[in-house]
Amino acid sequence: MSRPSISSGYRRLAARCSQSTRSFSVTQSRREVLDASTLPDRILPKYRESSTSSLLSLQWPEPPRNVLIIPKLHAPKITASALSFATHIHGEYPNLNLVFERRIASTIHESLPFPIYTSDPGQFPGKIDLVATLGGDGTILRAASLFSLHTSVPPILSFSMGTLGFLGEWKFDEYKRAWREMYMSGSHVAVSDLQGPHTQAATNGRSSGDEFHLHRNWEGVRGKSMGLTRSSKILLRHRLKVGLYDANGICINERLMPTSIAEPQQQVPQVSPKDLKRSDGQTTPRPFHAVNELVIHRGPSTHLAIIDVYVNNHFLTEAVADGILISTPTGSTAYSLSAGGSIMHPLVKTLLITPICARSLSFRPLGLPLNTKVVLKLSEKNRGRELEVSIDGKRKAGVTIGMEIRVEGETVGRTPNGGWAGGVPCVIRSPIKGDGERDGIAEDDDGWVGGLIGLLKFNYPFGEGQ
Repeated sequence: MSRPSISSGYRRLAARCSQSTRSFSVTQSRREVLDASTLPDRILPKYRESSTSSLLSLQWPEPPRNVLIIPKLHAPKITASALSFATHIHGEYPNLNLVFERRIASTIHESLPFPIYTSDPGQFPGKIDLVATLGGDGTILRAASLFSLHTSVPPILSFSMGTLGFLGEWKFDEYKRAWREMYMSGSHVAVSDLQGPHTQAATNGRSSGDEFHLHRNWEGVRGKSMGLTRSSKILLRHRLKVGLYDANGICINERLMPTSIAEPQQQVPQVSPKDLKRSDGQTTPRPFHAVNELVIHRGPSTHLAIIDVYVNNHFLTEAVADGILISTPTGSTAYSLSAGGSIMHPLVKTLLITPICARSLSFRPLGLPLNTKVVLKLSEKNRGRELEVSIDGKRKAGVTIGMEIRVEGETVGRTPNGGWAGGVPCVIRSPIKGDGERDGIAEDDDGWVGGLIGLLKFNYPFGEGQ
C-alpha cells in the first residue's frame, strides 16, 4: 500500500479550505438588490441666500443618506466610473444607501461588495436626498424627469462625461473633492476638527450649542470639513409647468408617455390623492415640469403646423411653422438655440418663445417674464390633423384640433420651514487655486461663461490661423 504524496495532500487541504471559505468571502447579502421603499424618508436641505453671490448656499441639517446614482446608458466606461464612485463614497462615508434605477441595478449589483437599492421611480421623490449623475446633459434631464411631477427636487451633483456636457459642472477626476464639499456643506463641524489653523483663527474659537448638535451628526466623517463658513454653491434652474388639456378643458397629462429607454415600462409617476387636494376639497391636476423646453411640431406630416398663441389670455399670433418651442433659460442653449433663439443666463427669470422654421421671416423669438401664462391651441386650419408635443424629449403625446397646451414658469421661492420650493438645484463647481487666470470673471458666471467659450465656441472666428 503506497503512501499519499505530500503534494496531493496539499491539494486536498487547499480544496477543503476553498470549500469552507467560499460562502464566507462572497455572501449573498452583500450583492443583493433591496427595495428602496424601506429606506428612511428624504432629508430636505435648506438653501441660504448671500449678499455677495446670486447663488445659494447648500445647508444640510444632517448628513444625507439616500443617494441616487444615474450613469449614462449604454456606456461601459461610464458604468465602470459609477462603480468606482459608488465604492468610494460607500467606503469613506458612513450610513449611505446607494440607489439605482432598476435597469442599472440589475446590471451592476454583482460588481459591488455591498447591497444596493432600487424601486419604481414613483418612490424616489419621497426617499432620495441627492442625485449624482455621470454623463452628459441628457443624463441630467433624465434625472430631473424623475421628479417632474414635484415642486421639490433633490440637489443634483453632475459629472460631465457625455458628448457635450454644457450643464455638467464637475470633471470625474474631481469626484472625491466634489462629493466631500457637497456632503459636508452646512455641517458646522466644531473648530477643533477644521483642517487649517488659519480657519480656526478666523472663527475665534466661537461655538454654539446648535453647532455642537449639528457636529454630532457628522462624527463619523471627521477631518473632511471644508470649514465653518464653506458650503457648496447651488444654482436653482427654473422649470416650466406644462398642462395638456382636451377640448372640454380637462387635464389629460396621463397621455404623456415616456420616450426614454431607461425605464421602458415607466408610466406617469403616481401621486397620492391627498397631495392633489386643495383647501376647498377640489382636486388639482398635477402639471409636468420641463427643465429645457416644451416643443410642439408637425412630426411626420408634410404640412406646416398652424398654432394659435395666447399670452396672458390675449391672442398674440397665428404661427405657421414646423413647430414652436417654449424654453427656459437653461433650455436656451439646447433646441431653441438651434432654431435661432437667444442665449439666456440661467439666473434670468424668463421664458422664451422660439418658432421652428416659421413661414414668416418677421416671426422672431420672444422673451417673456417667467410668470407669463402661454397657451398654444391647434388651429382649425391645420391640414395635418395631429401634431406631436414633447417635454424635454422625455414625454410625448399627440394633440388634435380643440386641444391646448398651457405653459407658465414655475414659482421658485422660500417655504415656511426655511427651505426652497421649485427649480432644479444644481451643485456648482467651486474654483480652486491653480484653476488658471480668471480675468475678472465673477465666480457665479465662471462655468457658464466657460461653457459658452469652450463648448459652444461663442463668436468663434472664421478663417485659418485665428
